Amino acid sequence: MGKFTEFKLSLKSLPVGTHKMEYHLGKEFFSNMESADVRDADIAVSLTLDHRNDIYDLTFKFHGSVTVLCDRCLDEMDLPIDTEYHIVVRYGDSYNDDSDEFLEIPDSENYLNVAYMLNDTVALAIPIKHVHPLGKCNRTMSALLKKHRGGRPVSISDDELGDLDGDGFDGLIADTEGDADMPTTDPRWDKLRELGDLGNGD
Repeated sequence: MGKFTEFKLSLKSLPVGTHKMEYHLGKEFFSNMESADVRDADIAVSLTLDHRNDIYDLTFKFHGSVTVLCDRCLDEMDLPIDTEYHIVVRYGDSYNDDSDEFLEIPDSENYLNVAYMLNDTVALAIPIKHVHPLGKCNRTMSALLKKHRGGRPVSISDDELGDLDGDGFDGLIADTEGDADMPTTDPRWDKLRELGDLGNGD
């Protein structure tokens, strides 16, 4: 049995009328699709297929969630998936997918595999930027980011990171925000500005 055998629709054997199918997209599905962004998933897909006059009208409805990495702290986070996809399929002389809502497949094909349609639809439903809501990011990473934003590199040992829990995080963040010695700009640019000021004074 192939990886996507369950997603094959035997169109030619379907009688005229309306048909309903259910699919589940989980971690294995996206792993088989080699989708690096999706770490896990729990998506229910319902398909309504209307066969009439040699036309196959397909409507997919997706509901569930995917697990991806936060762009800011790199921790896993869940994103809701709630979308639809509609396409009309018919048989013809050759394969033609020039239109987003119309697909023509060769008459020699006995079935249509919808696995890639499902994968592409989920991929388009995932925002380009995915970050945790404010205050939900990994606190260790947030503290490090605040330190580095000051314009100077900071070295924090593994032992120090292990101690950054509870009030330790708040203290580190408070120290960072209240550090009067921390430069607010890049010192290299300050030097260039001084050179520019000297030139203007001549």
